[in-house]
Amino acid sequence: MRYPLLGISMAANALDGQLTELEASRYRFGRHEAARVAKLLKRLDAARFLDTASLIRFHEALLFLRAFPQAPAVVHATERILNRFHKKVEALRKAGADMDAFDTFEVAGIAGTEMEDTLSFDVASWLIKRLPGKVEIAWENYEPGRELGTTGPRFIALLEDDAYVEADTPWRRWIEAASNNDKKNADFSWLISRFDQLPLPSQQKAELYESLRVPLRWNLANSAITRTRNWKPVSNVFYHSEPLISRSQVSLAEELARPPVQLTRLSRKQGGEIMDMIREVMLVRYRELYGTTLGDPASVVRAEVRAEVRADLGIHEAGRGVSIYLWNLPPARRLPLRAYVAGLTLKNGVPINYIEAIGLCEWMEVGFNTFYTFRGGEAGWMYAQVLRCLCHFMGTTCVSVYPYQLGHDNEEAIESGAFWFYRKLGFRPGRSDLQRLAEREERRIAADPKYRTPARTLRRLAAGHAFYELPGGQPGAWDSFSTRDIGLRVNRRMAREFQGDSSRIRKESVRAVARILGVKLASWSKLEKASFENLALVLALIRDLSSWKREQKDALVEIIRAKAKPDEMLYLHLTQRHEKLRDALLKLGS
Repeated sequence: MRYPLLGISMAANALDGQLTELEASRYRFGRHEAARVAKLLKRLDAARFLDTASLIRFHEALLFLRAFPQAPAVVHATERILNRFHKKVEALRKAGADMDAFDTFEVAGIAGTEMEDTLSFDVASWLIKRLPGKVEIAWENYEPGRELGTTGPRFIALLEDDAYVEADTPWRRWIEAASNNDKKNADFSWLISRFDQLPLPSQQKAELYESLRVPLRWNLANSAITRTRNWKPVSNVFYHSEPLISRSQVSLAEELARPPVQLTRLSRKQGGEIMDMIREVMLVRYRELYGTTLGDPASVVRAEVRAEVRADLGIHEAGRGVSIYLWNLPPARRLPLRAYVAGLTLKNGVPINYIEAIGLCEWMEVGFNTFYTFRGGEAGWMYAQVLRCLCHFMGTTCVSVYPYQLGHDNEEAIESGAFWFYRKLGFRPGRSDLQRLAEREERRIAADPKYRTPARTLRRLAAGHAFYELPGGQPGAWDSFSTRDIGLRVNRRMAREFQGDSSRIRKESVRAVARILGVKLASWSKLEKASFENLALVLALIRDLSSWKREQKDALVEIIRAKAKPDEMLYLHLTQRHEKLRDALLKLGS
């Protein structure tokens, strides 16, 4: 007598055991471990997966092993399986499995699946070129209203006659009629092309398009854009024969004291390839940052991390397979006051985290996000290398971590205990009450090794910034600083003296500051004038600006013009040399 349900249950149990063994093998190293992993991968590749949860576990383990392999056999096996992984997803779909599990924030982007999101104009325009014919408007989840009624007449003839007066305007029919409806996905391609051809600056095109909040759906198929396949082949793979570096083995002070990392400027073409890669990486993870969307391909630098020979950490070769890429924004899209750097880290060609750093003078606010799959993979050591690169690139001596990274309005960071990740690396809370709370928690942990900080306490600890000062920095100087406070000061002045009229305060600030600095803007470029206008709003708040020495004023003019130059790091480094400006900004923002 046959018992099919019992057979399925036994098969599921066997598969679960093999997956558990594979997951454990990510942290096992030894003479015969690579052969054991390769054999296990072969068995799992031949297995029949009965549910999405098991297939996702297999996928994430494959990616981790591709980034942290024990030997060439592991790299070859993982690449072979990942390149055909879409077939396993398709087999599950045909078997009637619930595919919704593939579309969660943590695991989205697997080959063979679909994604749906509302994208910025720049990313949407880029995506239809990367996946031609595979991007469509998710009409069943889209019900435009007044926003399309006011924007649409720019490129849909006679739409006003319907949209302005009717309550049941059939938006989809209008767009399909205006586009070439005989071609698949023509409506979205047509819509993007209409916005792209509007006689407006690029920023205004983006504002108009993004006001529509168009949900898009795209089929990833077996594209290289997928998380499954958006790793890059590398000539020199670092193979792990020793345990991975734990956070407790990392001394941030020692790492930052090491010689600066060598940074290599890429060609514009090479930089463009990195910009494509970061957009792919972020897209399939439902993420989009200002600097990953709008990065300047001409500004990309690469740091090949060189590791010291340290037997205690198992470091016997240079690099550990880590490459860090950093870049700035193009002059036309920069922030008014701060300098912006974004970045990406690859481990053996696999994207494992992204970086965002925003600086002014010697202060830098940094965000560092390791992707879920790789959070057990030397995150503390990687973070130290990223800071080494950033501090050298930006000239930073004060590193700040903003509350969201610590867990403020971020339950994922609370669950992972993010505050302690930074605290154990040497960061301190910027608020005295939170410093006392952290010290009290540390005493409790020391007294009872089983003690765990409650989530409610972690939320309190995440209520303020955390800081790390390098040698030569001024401890505590930036603890209460915020560029937001400077912006609010400007707007209070606008409300008080100019009746809330932004054009009036801009004109008056430019006039007053230009007179004080003794500059004539007629010969300045458009970008330089924009930089002067933005910074004049802040400089007009400095009460003693007119009494500054001539050389201080001339240095300030150089800083303003540098904001519009190709390399934004020049602007940032010049602010670090201008003590008078630095002290004035600290006062305004504290």
